[in-house]
Amino acid sequence: MSATLVLTNGRIHTMNPQQPQATAVAIRHNHILAVGDDDAMRALLAPGGEWVDLHGRALTPGLVDAHVHFQHFALGLQLVNLDGATSLDDALTRIHTAHRSPLTAHWLQGRGWRIDDWPTRAFPTAADLDRLVPDRPVCLRDKSGHAAWVNGRALRMAGIDDQTPDPPGGQIQRDAAGQATGILFEDAMELVTQHIPRETPAQIAAAMQAAQQHCWQVGLTGLHDFDGRDCFLALQLLREQGELGLRIVKNVPVYRLEHAIGVGLRSGFGDDWLRIGSVKIFADGALGPRTAAMLAPYENDPGNLGIVVTDKEEMMEKVSAASAAGLSVTIHAIGDRANHDVLDVYEAVRAEEKSRITHHALRHRIEHVQIIHPADQPRLAQLGIIASMQPTHATSDMEMADAHWGERARHSYAWRTMLDSGALVVFGSDAPIEKIDPLPGIHAAVSRRRADGSPGPDGWFPEQKLTMQETIFAFTTAAALTGGQADRLGTIAPGKLADLTVYGRGLFTTPPDELLDITIDATLVDGQFKHRTF
Repeated sequence: MSATLVLTNGRIHTMNPQQPQATAVAIRHNHILAVGDDDAMRALLAPGGEWVDLHGRALTPGLVDAHVHFQHFALGLQLVNLDGATSLDDALTRIHTAHRSPLTAHWLQGRGWRIDDWPTRAFPTAADLDRLVPDRPVCLRDKSGHAAWVNGRALRMAGIDDQTPDPPGGQIQRDAAGQATGILFEDAMELVTQHIPRETPAQIAAAMQAAQQHCWQVGLTGLHDFDGRDCFLALQLLREQGELGLRIVKNVPVYRLEHAIGVGLRSGFGDDWLRIGSVKIFADGALGPRTAAMLAPYENDPGNLGIVVTDKEEMMEKVSAASAAGLSVTIHAIGDRANHDVLDVYEAVRAEEKSRITHHALRHRIEHVQIIHPADQPRLAQLGIIASMQPTHATSDMEMADAHWGERARHSYAWRTMLDSGALVVFGSDAPIEKIDPLPGIHAAVSRRRADGSPGPDGWFPEQKLTMQETIFAFTTAAALTGGQADRLGTIAPGKLADLTVYGRGLFTTPPDELLDITIDATLVDGQFKHRTF
C-alpha cells in the first residue's frame, strides 16, 4: 500500500511507547500508513503523492483541548474584551468604545474583567455602567464566568429589586442598604441572561467557522466542548455541511439529562468528528468571585465558605441516573469541599456500577480539581476518575490563590500530585476564560511561571511541574483516552487518524523560558493541511 503524503526530516515524538521517536511519517489519505526513517518512508510514496521536508521541525500527535466552551469562544470574538483590564477606568474605557460602535447589538455584552487585577480589588457597580450606558442593557461576565456585572437597565428588565430573593445556587450582591449592586453570582446570572436574545444555530455555526481557523493556527485538531444544545445544533450543521474540521467530544449539560436518557444517548455515540462525551454538572463556583465551595473559610473572609451550586443529594441522583443509562459524568469542582463531595458521589456510583459494567468503566471526570484536600488526593486514581485540569489557570490565578486560600494554595493546581497518584490527567484551556492556545498551557505546565517570568526562576510551587513528555501526553494521548478515541487518535502509529501538529523548532529541546517563542508551523487534520506556514 502506498502513501499519498510523506513528511520527512523531522523530530517526531509519536507518544507511542513501542516507537517513541522517528524522523518521518507516511500517510495514506486520512490515516497513518507507517512511521520510521526518511528513506523507508519516502520509498512508500505513491506516484503523484506529496513529499514534505520538515527541515528539523518537531511533530506530535494533534493537540486537543479537553475543556472548551466553543460556542462562547466563537461568539466571544465579537464581544467587548475586558480581559487584561488593569483598573475599573480601563474597563470602562473599553466599554465606552464598544458602546459607541455602530456594529454592536441592542444588548452590550462582554467578558474577562477580574477585580484581582484592579488596584482597589473592589467589585464594580451598576452605577458605574449607568454613567456610560444608561439606555441599553449591559451584561459583562467576569473572567471566571461565575459572576456578571450588569447595569440598571438590565436589572430592571430582569425584575431585580430590593425584595428579589437569591435564587437557588446563586446570589444577588447587595450593598449596606440592601440594594442590588449590579453584581450577580452563579445561578443569579440567569435572572438577566434569560432576557438576552439567543443567536440561532446558523449564526453560531458561522462564528464557529472563523473560530476553528484560529484553532488550527494554534495547533489544535480537536476539542472537548462544554456548551449547551445550541452549540450541539451548530456543530451538527457544520458536520452535515462537511465543514467541521475539528474532532469534537460534546458534553451534555445536566439540565438536558432527562432528554438524553429519553432518546437513549450513551457516551461514545457518534463518529470520528462529533461524538457524545459526558453529562456536565456544576458542584460549586470559582476562585475569582470567591464562590468555590471550601471546607474552611476564605482568608480574611471568615463567613465565606463559597457557594454549593448542586448539593450532594441532587448530585448523587443525577450521577446515578446518568451512569445507569450509559452516560459518563463530568463535574465542575474548584474548592476542596466541592472536590470532596464529588468524590463521595463518584465512590457511591462506582459501587453501583460494579453490578452492571460488563465492558469498561465509564470515564467519569472532575473538571478543574483546582484545590483538593490532602486526604482526597489519592481518591481520583482509586476510583478511576479523570482529572481534567487547565495549566494556565494556575499561572493566572496564583496571586488570588495565595490571597484567598493562604497556606492551602500549595494543594492547588496539583498536576504532579494527581499524576503521581496514578490518576489520568488531561489538559485544556477553559476558553474563553483563558486563551485557547495550547502553547501557553504547555509553558505553564513545565515552568509554573507567567510569560513575564513571575513569580521567579523556580516557579509557583515548583514541585508540581511536569516534564514536557507528561505535558504533551496530557494534551494528546490522555485526551484520546478520555474521549474513548484511543484506538483512533492520541499517538502517531500505523492505522491511527492523521491528526498532527508541527512546531517551528524542537519542542522537547527548547528551554522553558523560550517555549512561548515557538511557532505552530502546520496543523494536519484527517491527513490534510489546515494550517501551514512553510
